Amino acid sequence: MNERLKEIVRSKYNEIALQSKEQNETSCCGSTACCDTMDYTIMSDDYTKLKGYNKDADLGLGCGLPTEYAEISLGDTVIDLGSGAGNDAFVARSVVGEEGKVYGLDFADAMLLKARENVAKLGFTNVEFLKGDIEDMPFKNNLADVIVSNCVLNLVPDKKKAFAEMFRVIKPGGHFCVSDIVVSGDLPDALLKDAEMYAGCVSGAIKKEEYLNIIKEAGFTSLEVRKEKEIHLPDEILLNYLSTKGLNEYRSSNVGIYSITVFGVK
Repeated sequence: MNERLKEIVRSKYNEIALQSKEQNETSCCGSTACCDTMDYTIMSDDYTKLKGYNKDADLGLGCGLPTEYAEISLGDTVIDLGSGAGNDAFVARSVVGEEGKVYGLDFADAMLLKARENVAKLGFTNVEFLKGDIEDMPFKNNLADVIVSNCVLNLVPDKKKAFAEMFRVIKPGGHFCVSDIVVSGDLPDALLKDAEMYAGCVSGAIKKEEYLNIIKEAGFTSLEVRKEKEIHLPDEILLNYLSTKGLNEYRSSNVGIYSITVFGVK
């Protein structure tokens, strides 16, 4: 089951990598070959004012601005998990400078190709994009000062393994800052069972309390939710999965979908 979920995500984000942010925002996922009902940019925040922003690397796929809360310093080694086309990695590089190092990790070949094309155009020699699985990272122990991730860990089937790997890779005294999707209440079965909603970060999300407990169990301390915002899915998207009656029941329930930006220390 876990491998099937990973393949769903890999396939979807390989498709999205071939589109521009504008295409992703305006037509399915921008491709006549994949007329999706899920808008993959609906949760994203605006990066355009951030130092290090690169338009070619911004596909609008995040759900927060983790680099803004990550306390990255000059000379740090930073790992961006699920780095996509390089958006957060390039923002992080603007902070670590020439003295630091930024690694991006992704398992979608088309995303890696796009990120490597972007870094070649920018001429950075201290930003490197690697292929790998977040549940089994190709990094040595105690490598990173900081790990960031933007709307990716909710797509990882085994979140306990993912946070355990993060703990292994971060240096003692280092920290992480991730933006992710969590829920309150119970999502309708029709949303939970749909593969497209999984790849869109919704049905893969777990309850906030469970999410934070997994992080604590991995060994991280000083946990802090640095930002939280509610995500509103439009009726026209939900009606692709729910009946009108189901939509009304969902709207009147206590279910909420939230983006949280979490900070923690090893």
